[in-house]
Amino acid sequence: MTATNPAPQSPWQKMLGIEFSPVSHRERLVSALGGFVGLLAVYVASHAFGSPPSGPLLIFSIGASTVLVFAVPHGALSQPWPVFGGHLVSALIGVSCAQLVPDAAFAAAVAVGLSIAAMHYLRCIHPPGGATALAAVLGGESLRALGFGLVLAPVLLNALVLLAAAVVFNAFFPWRRYPVSLARHAVKAQAASAGYEAISHEDFVFALTQMDSFIDISEEDLLRIYGLATGRHREVEAQAAAARTINPAPG
Repeated sequence: MTATNPAPQSPWQKMLGIEFSPVSHRERLVSALGGFVGLLAVYVASHAFGSPPSGPLLIFSIGASTVLVFAVPHGALSQPWPVFGGHLVSALIGVSCAQLVPDAAFAAAVAVGLSIAAMHYLRCIHPPGGATALAAVLGGESLRALGFGLVLAPVLLNALVLLAAAVVFNAFFPWRRYPVSLARHAVKAQAASAGYEAISHEDFVFALTQMDSFIDISEEDLLRIYGLATGRHREVEAQAAAARTINPAPG
């Protein structure tokens, strides 16, 4: 399937951050199907393993995780450690704030702020984790009554089942791999075959330290983009050389 070049973005589209990456209809449908399968698996497993009778089967933030895991399976925020660690540490912080901070509004703000800091330092930034922390504080009496049991069910149970569903589902589609590290060897081979020296891990680390910001793209996808771009460059050079051979310039 040949990708088409996206139309140039207008200034207001760039300002709003509207994404125009060329994604096929096939990929969009697979993402939607994955979200359906993943969330259904989480619900069925949570019901089978038995959440506390007074507690919910699902934590609502798992819906946002489902979007990331199945719509952006190669994204840095979608990988297993961010999903698992982000929900787990945020749930722990949220429950602690709910029990220790009497004012609900202040407790919610503290929980989300501390969750962001913890996810940064633990290298597991996962935006739905902020919703998990918020739910632990403002989710109502049914959640508050669970105390730290909330961390095990539904939070931990939901996250583990979602990760298992993502690994199994994405294995059926050759262009999708979850976790993205499963595509590492193919990406490196592709970059090497393009005729350019592969960018080292140290080069990526140095570049990221210069930017000093969290970038939501994995090293593997960066290597793949590099390999595809340099491969196209080599194809263009080969076509130009062939054209010169067929139609040599007049002497």
